[in-house]
Amino acid sequence: MTAIRRRRALRGALAATAATIALAATAGTAFASGDPAAVDRARAAADAVTGRQADAASGRQAERQAGGAQRAGTLAAADAPVEAPAFSMHAVHKQTKELYLYFRDRQGGFGPRDAVGVNFDFSADVIQVDNDEDVYGDGTYHLGKDGTLRFNWISDDFEHHSKLIGKGWDTYRTVLSPGSIGGAVEADLLGVDRTGVLWSYLARPDGSLTARTRVGGGWGQYDQVEGQADLSGDGRPDIVARDKAGVLWLYQGTGDYKAPFAGRTKIGSGWNTYDRLLSVGDLDLDGRTDLIARKPNGDLFRYSGSGSAQAVFQKPVKIGHGFQIYNLL
Repeated sequence: MTAIRRRRALRGALAATAATIALAATAGTAFASGDPAAVDRARAAADAVTGRQADAASGRQAERQAGGAQRAGTLAAADAPVEAPAFSMHAVHKQTKELYLYFRDRQGGFGPRDAVGVNFDFSADVIQVDNDEDVYGDGTYHLGKDGTLRFNWISDDFEHHSKLIGKGWDTYRTVLSPGSIGGAVEADLLGVDRTGVLWSYLARPDGSLTARTRVGGGWGQYDQVEGQADLSGDGRPDIVARDKAGVLWLYQGTGDYKAPFAGRTKIGSGWNTYDRLLSVGDLDLDGRTDLIARKPNGDLFRYSGSGSAQAVFQKPVKIGHGFQIYNLL
C-alpha cells in the first residue's frame, strides 16, 4: 500500500507540474514575472485539470507516518530504511513524448513502466532531491527547454507547490544534484555551462537558490556528469564524470561548497560503450548509491556501489532491455 501511494503522489505531482507549465506558457507576462495572483490562479487551474492533488498529498502524508514503522515479512524488508536516497527513473518516449516512471522492483532493477499520462516534451531534465533526508524524493527541480527552472513539491498541508526559480538555465548543458555540498540539509545544485565551467548553487528549504559560485573550468572534456549521494564511503556526496575517450572519473566530495570536490580519480575505461549514464540513488536496497548505464541497443545495466573509493562500482548486472525508445531523465 505504501508503494502504491508513493506512485500516486509522484504521478499527481508530475501531472500538476505539466499542467502548470502549460498554463504558464499562455498566461502572459504576469505569470512569467512571478505575479503571485497569476501563479495562484494557474496552480489552482492545474489542480483542477489533474484532479489528483488530494490523493497525492494524502499519499505523501501516509508515507511520512509509516516511514519508521516495523512490519513483518516481505513488506518490512522492502520498506526498511536505507542510507542512500532512492528515486524513480523518468523516461520520455522519443516519439510520443509521453512520460513514464520506472520504480525499483526490490530485486535490483525496475518494475513495469508506470504511465503518467502527460506530454513531457517541455522538459529538458528532471533533478530529484531528498531534502528531508528520509531516503525518498520529496522535491523536484524541472529544467525546461525554454531555460526556466522550477521547484515542485508536495507539503504536509496537502498542497502542491510550484516555484519559479529562475530563467536562463539553458546556459548549462548539464544540471544535477549530488546532495548537500554545503553542509545543510537541502540538496544543492551543480551546473556545467557551455564553456565548460562548473558552478554550484546552495539550496534553501523553499527550493530557492543562492547566487552561484564558480567551482572551476575544464569540465567541457566530459560528455556526462552524474552522481547522487556518497559513492566513496566517507559520507560526503560525490560525482562521476565520463570523458570523451570513455574514461570514467570519480570526484570525491570535500564538504566545502567553495571547493566541493577533490582531484579526480580514474575509475576505469571503456565507458563509451554506453550512451547514457544515470543515477537514481540506491536501486538494489543495500544502502549505497548505484549507477545506471544504457547501451545504444537499449540494454540497461546496474553498477552497484561498493562504498569504497578504491573500487567504486561492482561488476555490471543487466536489468532490462528495450530502453532505447526513451530519453532517460
